Amino acid sequence: MIDIFAELENKARWAKGASHRLAFISTEIKNKALHNISHDLIKRSAEILTANSQDYKEAQASGMNGAMLDRLMLNEARIDSMANDVLAVAGLQDPVGEMMDNRTMPNGLTIGKKRVPLGVIGAVYESRPNVTIDISVLCLKSGNAVILRGGKETIRSNKTLVKVVQEAAYRAGIPEGAVQFIDNSEHALVERMLKLKQYIDLIIPRGGAALIKFVAETANMPVVTGGIGVCHTYVDKSADIQKAVAIVYNAKVQRPTVCNALDSVIVHKDIAAEYLPLMGEELNKGGVEMHCDERAISLLNKNKKLKLKPAVDEDWGKEFLELIAAVKVVDSLDDALAHIDKYGSGHSEAIITENYTSGMRFLNEVDAACVYLNASTRFTDGGQFGLGAEVGISTQKFHARGPLGLRELTTYKWIIMGNGQTRP
Repeated sequence: MIDIFAELENKARWAKGASHRLAFISTEIKNKALHNISHDLIKRSAEILTANSQDYKEAQASGMNGAMLDRLMLNEARIDSMANDVLAVAGLQDPVGEMMDNRTMPNGLTIGKKRVPLGVIGAVYESRPNVTIDISVLCLKSGNAVILRGGKETIRSNKTLVKVVQEAAYRAGIPEGAVQFIDNSEHALVERMLKLKQYIDLIIPRGGAALIKFVAETANMPVVTGGIGVCHTYVDKSADIQKAVAIVYNAKVQRPTVCNALDSVIVHKDIAAEYLPLMGEELNKGGVEMHCDERAISLLNKNKKLKLKPAVDEDWGKEFLELIAAVKVVDSLDDALAHIDKYGSGHSEAIITENYTSGMRFLNEVDAACVYLNASTRFTDGGQFGLGAEVGISTQKFHARGPLGLRELTTYKWIIMGNGQTRP
């Protein structure tokens, strides 16, 4: 019988060894690997979709909810999008080796910082097979080895995708062992993985609150947490109403099952009577159920077509991940800021206003990774931010915040050059 813990440690050790060589691989080889991966995703799409179909059917039979099934499912369009995202990362500037903050000291020493890879990235994630590709290519481009541990619900999809990545990358000259996959779904392996500090330099969990909490509390190496998005959009009394209707609809309906989708709409009382009926009619076209406070429901219940429910305490601060939005009317910008401060998750928050002072106050005072003025929170995404893709969205403040791209997977070392200087 195979010792699964010994196998895990061997993979981690192999990744660590590969990371030392990968740190010095040329940009040309890394980009070649990414072009190979993009090409092979398309070429082997039938193989990928067959594996994903098996995962999907099994997850559906197990009673998985619609939001999670949507995240799990792949199709030709999503594979094409994944392949294009890989090419976008290949087209980005390689951060490794960049010199920063160079200066010459009075004693003649030249001092600066050189950007270097972190080493080995451990990724623990659920449901979304595209994450396998996003994390792999960002780690490879930034010179990091990676150990992937997806959820059991996507085991076949991930196994196939990792095989595509490994074969394409190693064919380009990436050191073998740089991409590792834990293909056993035993939960105990995650706990053991989180104790391998001697091999893994950073852990990034992506999934539900329970997974993220478990990883953060169990790991003995640094962890970047985030991804839980309780996202608000505040419609100020000075908002452009048509703009506000369109932004709220997009933030809620365009893809409701993701972490940057809108969860709560907060509306200033001075604009509520004019705005809410228009917003309600538009959200109703998308099938949105609205959980409203007393003032909001009194302004919306004249339209009998709307799906309305009285809001309960649990609706505030809830990540719905489906076509449900909480709606609240407030007396002032101060009240909106206080509500977001109490119930926000530090992910993405937006204000719709034509008042410069209100907009700047919101941008300055809201404590979140991404804060928007007159735009949808759905833009919180590595690809939309020009990062090509992301390994996750951090809602913490160290060492990185918001979408994590290439630069966020690097650190730096000080480079000091002298000509015989000694310290007096």
